Amino acid sequence: MSAKYPIISVTGSSGAGTTTVTQTFTRIFDREKINATIIEGDAFHRYSRNEMKVAMQEAEAKGDNHFSHFGPKANLFDEIENTFRRYSETGKTRSRYYIHNDEEGELHNTPSGEFTDWFETGEGSDLLLYEGLHGAVKTDEVDVAQHADLKIGVVPVINLEWIQKIHRDRSARGYSTEAVTDTILRRMPDYLDYICPQFTQTDINFQRVPTVDTSNPAVARWVPTPDESIVVIRFANPRGIDFPYLMSMLKNSYMSRPNIIVIPGGKLDLAMQLILTPMILRLMERKVKAL
Repeated sequence: MSAKYPIISVTGSSGAGTTTVTQTFTRIFDREKINATIIEGDAFHRYSRNEMKVAMQEAEAKGDNHFSHFGPKANLFDEIENTFRRYSETGKTRSRYYIHNDEEGELHNTPSGEFTDWFETGEGSDLLLYEGLHGAVKTDEVDVAQHADLKIGVVPVINLEWIQKIHRDRSARGYSTEAVTDTILRRMPDYLDYICPQFTQTDINFQRVPTVDTSNPAVARWVPTPDESIVVIRFANPRGIDFPYLMSMLKNSYMSRPNIIVIPGGKLDLAMQLILTPMILRLMERKVKAL
C-alpha cells in the first residue's frame, strides 16, 4: 500500500461483471479529473491462446484435467505482485495487452490470441486500477492483496455467474454451451482454491443475487436483468460508512447485517457512485498530503 501511488483492484471470476464495475470507476475518474492507469488481468496469463491449448493437452496427458486460467500454473502471479509493488514504490510500472479479437489486434498490431510486448506505463498518473481475476490473490509464494489500497470483489451468486459467462462466451466468442460448460467444470478446483479466497481479502464485495429462477444455467435463455436482481454489498470494515444516507438515497434498500446493505439491482451503478467516489477522493487527498 502506498499513500503517494495508490492502487485499486477490481477482482472477479470470468463472467462476473468486473468490466462493468471498471466502467463505473472510469466515469468517476472522468468526472473528478483523475488520471488513472488501467491494467488488465489477462496481461498476466502465462500462455497465448495457442500455447494454452497445448499446455492443457499436455496437462491432460499427465492426468491433470483441471489446468485453468484460474490457477498459478497458467498465470504469472509474481508479475502481478511485481507490477503492484513497483507502482506503489515509484508511480510507474509495466504491463502488456492480451489480444482477445481481431478488432483489438488491429488496434495494437498484434494477432488475436497473442500478447503485445511489455511496455512502461503509469508515469504521471494519479493511481493504478487493476481489473481481472487475481487482484487480491494470496498464496504461499505471493501476496498481491497487500499492495492494493482499495480492493473490490465482484461476486454474483454462482448460477448467475455461470449464466453470464455462457451467454458472453456464446455471443461474443462463438463458443457452444457445451464448450463453456466444460471450461466451467475444468476450472472448478482452481475457482475454489484461488478465486473464492480473494473475497475475504477485499474491502467491499458486490454480490448480485437474481430474484428469478436460475436453477439450470445451461438452459437459461437470457441473463436476469438488474431489475430482476438484488445486490448484497459487504464492507470488510463498516466504520465510516454512512448507512442511513445510503438507504435514504437507495430506495427499498435495507441492512441485513451491521456491515451489509442490500439494494435493488437497478440501483447498483448509483450505489457504486455513492460508495466509491468518497473513497477515491480520500485516496487522492492522502496522495496530495504525502507528496
